[in-house]
Amino acid sequence: MKKVLVTGAAGFIGSHLCDKFLAEGYHVIGMDNLITGNMDNIAHLFPLNNFEFYHHDVSKFVHVPGNLDYILHFASPASPIDYLKMPIQTLKVGSLGTHNLLGLAKAKNARILIASTSEVYGDPLEHPQTEEYWGNVNPIGPRGVYDEAKRFQEAITMAYHTYHGLETRIVRIFNTYGPRMRVEDGRVLPAFFSQAIRGEGLTVFGEGDQTRSFCYVDDLVDGIYKLLLSDYAMPVNIGNPSEITIMQFAKEILALVNNPKAHIIYKDLPVDDPKQRQPDITKARNILGWEPKFNREEGLKLTYEYFKTVVQAVD
Repeated sequence: MKKVLVTGAAGFIGSHLCDKFLAEGYHVIGMDNLITGNMDNIAHLFPLNNFEFYHHDVSKFVHVPGNLDYILHFASPASPIDYLKMPIQTLKVGSLGTHNLLGLAKAKNARILIASTSEVYGDPLEHPQTEEYWGNVNPIGPRGVYDEAKRFQEAITMAYHTYHGLETRIVRIFNTYGPRMRVEDGRVLPAFFSQAIRGEGLTVFGEGDQTRSFCYVDDLVDGIYKLLLSDYAMPVNIGNPSEITIMQFAKEILALVNNPKAHIIYKDLPVDDPKQRQPDITKARNILGWEPKFNREEGLKLTYEYFKTVVQAVD
């Protein structure tokens, strides 16, 4: 049985990755310091013989006994509300944490996949964004702690790949949604669902003409799995290229939730908020044979069923 370490295992994407690798017959070691993760996301895994969990901060030395075949590094605050509250931890997990895990991969002769992000493109001047685009990032802006942590993460990963010959993979994740997102996450989808279910104002920043492209979590996990097992070491965009304005998206959520008290309110655009987000997934299609299967209508219905339970529980 092959063994995989998933950091950030109690998080939104990390917990779905644990499910995927367990379903594929792997022994899964989950690791999380729980500053943004939630044990409820992986509670169903603890009775399984081929799952174990370490409560640990990967910014400190990481030890895993025995053999290890794969490492997936998904530990990091990932929403603006989190990394603005925890700027130092965000920088450390992207730098020190990645360094520690690359060292572990080297020691175990394991293949490592690191979770990068569309944020490496910043507020893009190229649209849609290809992997060759270098980005338009403000390193000292409020989002810089996350953006630059991920850019450094990519740089040190490629350094280990070229200098040490380490087997590395880099996934650039675009907006992803689905069950297990945190209600207080701060990103647009949890915010809109929570506000609509509670009958509050859906907060649209600026005029709402900025665009996003939303990928359902099952599609993302499938793309990550295929990338890990591929022979391709350069970064790959994984996301859904179906682009929508935030205003259109708010109206879709209002129609789905159908709460007569819910409405749209407007606030000033945050500093360095990207105006456009749309992945070019040509590489994923050609190299991995991957493209998203869930359309937004299907994915939003599944996600709504989850948020109906957790938002009511919070209230």
